[in-house]
Amino acid sequence: MPFDSSLTAAEIAAQPDAWRRAAEAALAAPDGALPRPGERVAVTGCGTSWFMALAYAALREAAGQGETDAFPASAFPVSRTYERVVAISRSGTTTEVARLLTAVRAARPDVPVLALTADGATPVGQAATHTVVLDWADERSVVQTVFATTALAFLRAALEPAGSGLPPVVDAALDAESALGRPLPDSALAAGQWTFLGSGWTYGLALEAALKLREAAGGWTEAYPSMEYRHGPIAIAGRGRVVWLFDAAPEGVSERVRSAGGSLLGPAEGDPLAGLVLAQRLAVAVAEARGLDPDRPRGLTRSVILR
Repeated sequence: MPFDSSLTAAEIAAQPDAWRRAAEAALAAPDGALPRPGERVAVTGCGTSWFMALAYAALREAAGQGETDAFPASAFPVSRTYERVVAISRSGTTTEVARLLTAVRAARPDVPVLALTADGATPVGQAATHTVVLDWADERSVVQTVFATTALAFLRAALEPAGSGLPPVVDAALDAESALGRPLPDSALAAGQWTFLGSGWTYGLALEAALKLREAAGGWTEAYPSMEYRHGPIAIAGRGRVVWLFDAAPEGVSERVRSAGGSLLGPAEGDPLAGLVLAQRLAVAVAEARGLDPDRPRGLTRSVILR
């Protein structure tokens, strides 16, 4: 299937260059904006941004940089003591994030707050003590792709000197370019159900991959930490259903899925973030095959603003 020409697809294709710019921006971040080694950090966002927060939190802890928790903005424990808060919000107008940052600043005015957004002149940007504007990664489509992964690339690049154990973000960009031209698996295109699995930081990517298919194509998708899949969810494996791995399959999963007639895919070649690019492409392709517009999914708006 050829790569399509939808707006979302064009934004998916913009990711490698956006990640390279993010790596440069991380090196030039304002003094005091980024979490310091040893700080106890909380990361927050909504939807896709929360999943990127989960991935970053796992990456930071794995790099030995300090305890890092991730919460959806609507469930953030303001009473807990953190030394820094990081918020991710593409629009900068999401009500839960803006209200949370205002509450954090009121409760603990000495705690620095970093906001990553595409527009700094917004409630979220103005509520933070430090704002990094990733405006080159902004999007017109409702479904987030390039901004979210660029925010993660920015935070990940800031960890690289500390020894995150991952290849540089610029290498991930090269892998993403390859993923943009790689044929999508026939079994994934024809499936009626998709389950995404990941562990550590790739669990956040698995959640995001599942969300993309739900948003763009209205698909039946699920996501789990890799080993948790064996504790019940594996019962849905069967013909016409796909298990998509972001890291190695846990013991026994491959055999159980295949014996049930399901398809097991992945992990994709290269960086896991490039594997997410493949999943984004799949979401667009499935949406268009179902006669849906992946740029304008049902019931969604670019930002959730509560009155």
